[in-house]
Amino acid sequence: MGDGLRLAGRGLVYAVLGGVALIAIATVVSVLGPMVALDLYTPPVAAWWTVFTAIAVQGIPFLLLGTVVSAAIGAFVPERVFRRLLPRNPALAVPVAGVAGAVLPGCECASVPVAGSLMRRGVAPAAALAFLLSAPAINPVVLVATSIAFPGRPEMVLGRLVASLATAVVMGWLWARFGRDEWLRLPERHAPAAFGLRAFGAGLQHDFLHAGGFLVLGAAAAATFNIVVPRSVLDVFTGSAWLSVLLLAVLAVVLCVCSEADAFVAASLSGFPPTARLAFMVVGPMVDLKLIALQAGTFGRSFAVRFTSVTWVVAVVSSVLAGWWLL
Repeated sequence: MGDGLRLAGRGLVYAVLGGVALIAIATVVSVLGPMVALDLYTPPVAAWWTVFTAIAVQGIPFLLLGTVVSAAIGAFVPERVFRRLLPRNPALAVPVAGVAGAVLPGCECASVPVAGSLMRRGVAPAAALAFLLSAPAINPVVLVATSIAFPGRPEMVLGRLVASLATAVVMGWLWARFGRDEWLRLPERHAPAAFGLRAFGAGLQHDFLHAGGFLVLGAAAAATFNIVVPRSVLDVFTGSAWLSVLLLAVLAVVLCVCSEADAFVAASLSGFPPTARLAFMVVGPMVDLKLIALQAGTFGRSFAVRFTSVTWVVAVVSSVLAGWWLL
């Protein structure tokens, strides 16, 4: 018991210190990077460092939250708990898991390790994936932030809730019907002996370090897009309702704005119609570059390519239907 407690405490300390270290490194690099690389110092490079730092800093705390929850689920929650809470029929388990996503006040960085832990504990992949998509999109923190970003417009909050939950449930059902085992690299399940505080400490260290590297890669890709695509190209799409929806759905993928903050970014895009801004808020928490990287690292590249591409299409369709109905 004493060894397990020390190991769990050590894992928690390592994860917290690792998160603080990543934030400190990203901040220092963003300040000193342009000064060190004098030959490369230009306004676009400075912008790259700024975007990279912002994405990494805002994602790491939620990633830490997700890995703590993931390790706790894997170490302390027996499989029988999930068998009792979720219906055995995957068609019924998917909507239950989707609604359960409202419980976790985190972003997409947190949902991937938690979904992986649910699979390790015996939850059907379709239900775990529905939870993965819904958790960062319909939790209370996100919905409250949306209501603040769009004051006097409760239809935007309702539209986000309906479209996001519909996307999560539809994707869970699609995986239950068409998904193949060879597409999904299931996380390794802990041996029966690996349970309790010792398993918590080991799982926390592994999940945080593993997912943190992919978060950094996703942040770098998003920052690169910000300096490569000129703003004049974006202005071409604002005149068409359909093109504006597609544009903001693509921007949601590459900008990697945290789900707790994306409503304020969407509200600032006043030149776009409400349905396009709704699509931005629905797609972002489910499909963005850092989330794709996290999924590829956790579940395999084959899964990430298939799942994220279909999720993007379903999220756009759900946004358009919800916008047509409510907005």
